[in-house]
Amino acid sequence: MVSAAAVVTAAAGTRPADPHAARPEQRRLVLLSYVCGFAVVAALYGLDRTLGVVAGLLNVVFGVYFCRHLAFAVAAARWAEKDLLAADVGLGTYTPSVAVLVGCKNEELVVDGMVTALLSLDYPADRLTLVVVDDGSDDGTGARLDGWAARDPRLRVLHRPPGSGGGKSGALNDALDLLDAEIAVVFDADHEPEPTALRRLVRHFRDPVVGAVMGRCVIRNGRDSSMAGTVFVDFLSGYLVNEYGRQALFELPAYGGANCAVRMSTLRALGGWNPHTVTEDTDLTLRVLLAGQRVRYDLSAVDFEEAVVSAPRFWTQRYRWARGHQKCFRDHWRPLMRSPHLSPVEKVETTLFLLVYHVPLLSGIGLLLTGLRAVGIGDLPVVGLLPLSMLLFVGPLAELSVGLLIGRVERRAAWRLLGFLPAFALSIWITTRAYVDGMLGRPYTWVKTSRSGATSTVRVDPPPPAVGAAAPPSSRTGA
Repeated sequence: MVSAAAVVTAAAGTRPADPHAARPEQRRLVLLSYVCGFAVVAALYGLDRTLGVVAGLLNVVFGVYFCRHLAFAVAAARWAEKDLLAADVGLGTYTPSVAVLVGCKNEELVVDGMVTALLSLDYPADRLTLVVVDDGSDDGTGARLDGWAARDPRLRVLHRPPGSGGGKSGALNDALDLLDAEIAVVFDADHEPEPTALRRLVRHFRDPVVGAVMGRCVIRNGRDSSMAGTVFVDFLSGYLVNEYGRQALFELPAYGGANCAVRMSTLRALGGWNPHTVTEDTDLTLRVLLAGQRVRYDLSAVDFEEAVVSAPRFWTQRYRWARGHQKCFRDHWRPLMRSPHLSPVEKVETTLFLLVYHVPLLSGIGLLLTGLRAVGIGDLPVVGLLPLSMLLFVGPLAELSVGLLIGRVERRAAWRLLGFLPAFALSIWITTRAYVDGMLGRPYTWVKTSRSGATSTVRVDPPPPAVGAAAPPSSRTGA
């Protein structure tokens, strides 16, 4: 247990090597085999016919994903709002011991709002431990956290030396090694949970088959820039429609990495968070499912997070997500196919989920084939590639539109849908670059998302900084 002195210094934890890691040369051979296979088939059957077959296969993929998007949109439109209105069941009758964990690296712009929200959580004090990990920050994050801990003994701070490694997973694992609780709840440094979020998350662990629970994340700074507005709508779709649809139709939502809870016994049995991936959330989702347990989603367990406000920050964040998601597919698709705990339909849906960061890459190939056909190259199927390619856009658009309706946003927010045209074009390039880099074995480590700290949902009254620390940001209220 972390001591009540509130400040602990930890050495970097050591974790086993990645059991799924493939040698870079193996992945390069796979990539080379794709190119050689296409060249051989084109030589045998002709370029036009080969491109036509490729286009036909893409049509099948786009059609499957369109049906999936449409099913999620219909499910959310039919049931999500009713579930939101009937979500206050069992909030006060089940209070297992909970450890709230937050990893912070150079987060001085947002850490005051996060700590203020954590200290406002509605949960029995004797059943709650709040631990924030300063992951080798070189700004004022550590000093600000120490100031908070000195003022409020409920907060405990763990300091990791610079260069400890493992990214977010490494920080959380170091805290895990020192804690004893039934449930671990994770937030990111820019998150500000609603007071009832813990009660709403942990109530699902009454069911012994539940290994992890995901809550709903809402963007709080959607007005800060056009990019932030696009991400705001994206999150409405992602959590009110896509995540809800996976829960409603398949009971297969994903553990999202923040505003989420995991049973401590499950987490320890799985060896903690995986420090060899940059998307520890997707990796843990698969490991929980393969262990025979389930993930649940609670759309009423809300917390507010900060969206990226510029295209470069969007690139950095989504590239990390794409690299990690694509690696999770390479790591887990074989165990997934062999798993005795999932039905054939559940295996198909989980595979579609794992491939979601490959779809923009395939869309780029589809656009290329359409362009070739326009200049007379490629024998496309009778139905054509362009119509079904458009369906791929219509499916996400349906999810986005339903998200706006269920979220009851202001009318002008509908114009933000236009921002998805350049955002999706950028996503095609991001996912393609991530895929090629991953297959070529180019090294990549966890990179944190830069914050702006401009908007908060809570009024912050930060403690005075330690001597020599940077001055605190001015108090702010929610937008």
